[in-house]
Amino acid sequence: MKIFAIADLHLPAQKKPMDVFGPHWERHFERISQDWRERVSPGDVVMLPGDLSWAMTLAEAAEDLAAIGALPGRKLLLRGNHDFWWSSISRVRDALAPGMFAIQNDAIRLGGAVFAGSRGWTSLSGEAADEKIRQREKLRLEMSLKAARALGEDAPLYVMTHYPPLAPDDKDNDVTAMLSRYGAKCVAYGHLHGSAIRYAFEGEWRAVEYHLVSCDALGFSLRQIGEEPGA
Repeated sequence: MKIFAIADLHLPAQKKPMDVFGPHWERHFERISQDWRERVSPGDVVMLPGDLSWAMTLAEAAEDLAAIGALPGRKLLLRGNHDFWWSSISRVRDALAPGMFAIQNDAIRLGGAVFAGSRGWTSLSGEAADEKIRQREKLRLEMSLKAARALGEDAPLYVMTHYPPLAPDDKDNDVTAMLSRYGAKCVAYGHLHGSAIRYAFEGEWRAVEYHLVSCDALGFSLRQIGEEPGA
């Protein structure tokens, strides 16, 4: 069971052309889909840490969710800051095709690994409102990590966050400490685009591997971040 990750698909449910952000975005989902079909088998896992669709409602997102669902492998979805279509978790799950799973305050076990995640947030602005959201997201992440460990105390733990949980000048923080404490193996995150990509931290910190997987950072191809026994 290979484990892949890619974030920020930004599918055009509202026909928003992504090449307004640069010519490198032209036909970006066609390129991602081609790479996906060539590399992912039905038993593999693809982690999708947020910003899946520009849709504003779940009905508008249906076409994009179907496009993702038609690709091979088992897909794990997480909410990003632009996923306004993500309503109640029960409605989201009811809208997903077989082999698609939404993570929210919980976790899932697939094969020999467990998977958890939360959107995350940043409080770099120093605003009290941002810090309040960040603390709430940290609690949600811990709920998910606890659920994952209940599914497999010693199983390899893969985690998704949409916002970066760390930066080169902010590696030692309460979120990274929690991820280490729960024994996360890998963390895949997105959100960063364009010139911001160079400020990402990638590599190992306190025994946890961190991967920036926003699709433009990956050249619009999936990144394999692990391989575990399948089922």
